[in-house]
Parts: sequence; C-alpha cells; structure tokens
Amino acid sequence: MSAEPAAKVVADADYASRPVPREAQRHWFSVAVTKFGQVSALSQFLIGSTLGFGMTFFHAFLAITMGSVILQIVSILVGIIGQRQGLTTSLLTRWTGFGRGGAAVVGAVIAISSIGWFGIQSAVSAQGLHSTVGVMPEWLWALLFGLAITVVVIVGFSMIARVAYIAVPAFLLLVIWSVAVELTRHDIGDLLTSPPPGPEISLLAGTGIVAGGFIVGAVINSDITRYNRSPGDVVKQTIVGISGGEYLIGLIGVLLAHAVHTDDVIAIILSSVGWVGVLVIILGTVKINDINLYSSVFGIVNLLNTLFKRPVDRKVVAISVGIAGSILGAVGILDHFTAFLTFLGVLMPPVAAVMIAEYFVVKTWRGELEAARAENTIPETEPVWVPTTLVVWAIGSAVGYFIPWGIPAINSLIVAFVLYVLAGRMSLVRETGRGTCPERAAISQPASAMD
Repeated sequence: MSAEPAAKVVADADYASRPVPREAQRHWFSVAVTKFGQVSALSQFLIGSTLGFGMTFFHAFLAITMGSVILQIVSILVGIIGQRQGLTTSLLTRWTGFGRGGAAVVGAVIAISSIGWFGIQSAVSAQGLHSTVGVMPEWLWALLFGLAITVVVIVGFSMIARVAYIAVPAFLLLVIWSVAVELTRHDIGDLLTSPPPGPEISLLAGTGIVAGGFIVGAVINSDITRYNRSPGDVVKQTIVGISGGEYLIGLIGVLLAHAVHTDDVIAIILSSVGWVGVLVIILGTVKINDINLYSSVFGIVNLLNTLFKRPVDRKVVAISVGIAGSILGAVGILDHFTAFLTFLGVLMPPVAAVMIAEYFVVKTWRGELEAARAENTIPETEPVWVPTTLVVWAIGSAVGYFIPWGIPAINSLIVAFVLYVLAGRMSLVRETGRGTCPERAAISQPASAMD
C-alpha cells in the first residue's frame, strides 16, 4: 500500500486520522467557547420552549439541572478519554468496546440522529418562511430549504463556515433581545410561578428531554476534548460550556413559552421581534444544519465502507442524506420532536457507558491505545467486531425505553455500564476478527516525528 505523503498528513489540521499532537492542544477556555457554541443553539431554544410549555419554571429549572448533570458526567468521562488519546470518536470507539464494525454502527446512529435534527431545524425555518413570506405551503418550504442547504454544503462548505461568524452571535443577540422585549410586557413573578400553558410534562420526562437533546454531543465529546491539555481542562470546559448553554438558552426558552403560551418557536420570535428574528433563525439553522449534514455523511460513509469494503462517493451520500432530511422536515418530523429526543435519550447513553467501562475498568484494548499514543500514532491493528458490546447496547437501550420508573437516560446508562463490566470480569468481552487499521497504514511515518 502506498503511503500518504508526509506533507499531506502534516497539513491535516483536523487530525482526522491520527492523534492531536501535544503541541497542538489549546487553552481550555477556547475549547469551552466551542462547546458553548454547540449547546447554545436553536435546538436548545426548542428544548427550552418545549419544557416551558409543559412545566412550571421551577420544574423546568430542575429538569435542566438534572439533565445537565447527566450530560456533564458523560461528557467529562468520555472527554477525558479523548483528551488522553487525542482521537476522534469514530477512531476511539474501535478500541473502547465496539471494534471497527460496532464503531460503524455507532456512526450510523449518530448519522440518523443528525438527519433527524436536519429535518427538525429545516421545519422550524420553513415555519418562519411560511409565516412571513407565505406563497408556498409549509411542507414545500421545508423541502426547498433542506435541499438548498444540501446544494450549498456540497459546492460551498467554506462559505457556510464564514456565515457562522455572523449567524451564531446574531442568534445569541436575538434570543437576549427577544426575552428583553417580551418580558417588559409581563410580570416576572407571574411567569416564574404560573402553571404550564400546555399539557403537563413530568419532571422525569423533562429530564429525559434535556439529556436526549445533547446526548449525542456528549458521546462525541472526544472530537472536541482531544484538543484539551489535561483532564482538569476537560472538567472546566465541560461545566462552563454545557451549563452556560443549557441554562442561558434553555431557561430563556422556558420563560418565553410561559409568556407567549406556546412552544412554537416561530410564534415566540414573531411576537417578540418580528420577521427580523425569523431571518436570523434561518441563518442560524443554515450554520447548524451544515454540521448535521456533515456528521451524517461521514457516519454513513464509515458504515458503507465497513459493509462493502470499497470507497463511497461522499457527494453522493451528501445528496442522499440531504434529500432524506429535507423529506423528514416536509412530512412533519417537528411534530415528533419530544419522541425523537426521548429515543435518543435511551439509545445513546449505552454507547458512552461501554466506552467508559472499557477504558477505565475492563481495559481490554487500553494497552494498545496507550502504546500508540506514546508514539503519537494509532494502533496498527483493530478488532473487527465485539458481539458482547452489541448485546449490552441493545439491553441497555431496551431497559431505558420500556422500564417506566426512574430517568430513562440514567437507567440505560447504568444498566449498560454494569453489564459491560460484568461481561469483562467473566471474560466475555472478546473480539471477533482483527484487521489492519487503514488510517495507520496511510501515515507515512510516526506523527511524532513529523510534528
């Protein structure tokens, strides 16, 4: 196999196929800003308005607090693994319980969730366009909006990256402006004590919604924390980033839902700052949805490469994913927003549980990771499948979904963690097949020698 030119590997600023070198790691605050940007997005505003429509302010505050604690624990533990090994989630999961095949399945689940978010946020922007412009039905706006993002991402991804510098600050200013304008029309004391304007949501269900809203971000936290300098930095960055985003944007969404008596984000914005707010939400959705599309494409490409052992054209996958997400937005996935988050809230925690249990307790492949990290590279070979992990994942998710007591996200997390540790103690965690790691083969020489 021909080696990739050293210059090309060095030029890989994202370190997609090798560990982040120690000298490329950054101050924790700059990474925290990235994390805050992830959490303080339109999706968090949606979650806040959903909670506010079905809960009192105090109960919504408790749900956000409990959900944030779950997210922070998972994010910190997964993040420390990423910080120590310097690897992306797609690489790390291969040696933290899943093998190459299982990692591809994890990537597919993350891709599916990203497609769901793509559809949901396309639908939100479509509501805004339909409310302000009219002309076409809402479903057609959703379809066209999603397809437009797909085209722009394919032909001009760098242009959308530039939009972020305008869209993200504009969105934050919009939210602060909205709450300032709207709250001047209401008594704050009444909003803090008023009953929920819609069907009641229980505290446990609300906690599950909060946890489900960012659990995928917690599972892939190593993608960000691999740039941290120490485990302590991971802790500080996670607490600042998640707490800031969850409380700032989430609680504003709660208050506005109480003030306007709806969980309809577009109705909330239109009642506060008019059509200008819809324009900024559309810009924010474009920025967020390019990331959703990007994540989906790479997850699916990883799955297809594993299944068929042949390269897949990423542009073809991007078009397919964009069309699928656009159709979901058009057919009304926004109407199933709560169910979507509940589903993610039980499906993704077992993935983090297995990674944490394998790396910190069972340690089947940890020696390989540490030996490779000492040379600033990745292991030469990788497990192909780990059947026990798939069983543990299925059982943990089923318990979270079907057991009616407790918090589903915590139930699935704890059950998967305990089962995997027990399986490790009973020597049931075994790999089926071992293959050469293609990413290692593509590196022409140890990364430490090049950096």
